[in-house]
Amino acid sequence: MYQLAPNIELLFTEAGDYHDRVRAAAAAGFTAVEMWGPTGVDAPSQPKDLPALKAALTETGTELTAQLAEPRTQFMIPPWDHSEFFRKLDEGVTIAQDLGCPRIVVGSGTGFGGWKRQVQLDKLIEIYQKAIAQIEGSSITLVLEPVNVRVDHPGSLLDRTSEAVYVARGVDSPFFGVLYDIYHSAVEGEDMAAELANGGDLIKYVQLADAPGRGEPGSGSLDWTERFGLLRASGYDGPVGLEYYPTQESEASVAHVREVAASA
Repeated sequence: MYQLAPNIELLFTEAGDYHDRVRAAAAAGFTAVEMWGPTGVDAPSQPKDLPALKAALTETGTELTAQLAEPRTQFMIPPWDHSEFFRKLDEGVTIAQDLGCPRIVVGSGTGFGGWKRQVQLDKLIEIYQKAIAQIEGSSITLVLEPVNVRVDHPGSLLDRTSEAVYVARGVDSPFFGVLYDIYHSAVEGEDMAAELANGGDLIKYVQLADAPGRGEPGSGSLDWTERFGLLRASGYDGPVGLEYYPTQESEASVAHVREVAASA
C-alpha cells in the first residue's frame, strides 16, 4: 500500500490551524502529511507556528513528507539575483531537519522570452548544482516540480516531465530528483507510463489530483486504478502527496484514493 500524505494547506482545514490539521489527519488514519512553504513567506496571511506543528507531528507520530522552498523565485527573469533563494534555502533546510522532513520542493519559475529554452534549462542545472553543493551533508533531497501551463501556471519554464528529468540528470546528485505530479502531467497530455519510464529512479516524489478540476480522485475523469497500477509498475514505492482542492468534506474526499492505493 502506498503511504498517502494529505496536503494540510488544502485538506483537514475544518480542524483549524496547521497543527490541528495534522492531528485530524492522524485521527483519520494517515501516517504522513505534506505542506507548502514552512514559514508562509509566500502566504503571509497564513503563517505557521512551527513549534506547534512539530509538537503535533511528534505527538501523533506523523511524518512530514515534503515542504516547499521559500520564496518562489524567478530564476530566469532579470535582474537574475538569486541571493534570497540561496539564503532562504539554508533556513528551509534547518526547518526541514527540525520537522523531520526529507524533501524540499523546488521549481523553475517563469520562462524568459529573451533566451532559448535550452539555455534556460542548462542555467537551471547550474543553479541547482550550486544549491546541492550548498546543502551538502544535510541529507535533504531537493525535488524539482514541472507544472502545467495550460490551466494553473501559465508561463512556467518547466511544464514537461522530460525536461525536469533532463535537469535532474544534469545536476547529477542522489539528493536531487523530480516531483512527478499526476495532475499536472495529465493536464499537459503526457503519457504517464512513458514519463515514469524515462524518469526512472530520478522520480523521488509523487503528488496527485484528479483532472479536470484538480479535485479529489473520483471528481474528474482519470482512472485511478490504472494510474496507481502504472505507478506501481514503474517501481516507485515512495509516498504520494494528496495535493487537491476537495469538493467535499476532507475525510469523505479521501475515501476513493485510499481504497485504490490500498490495492495498488
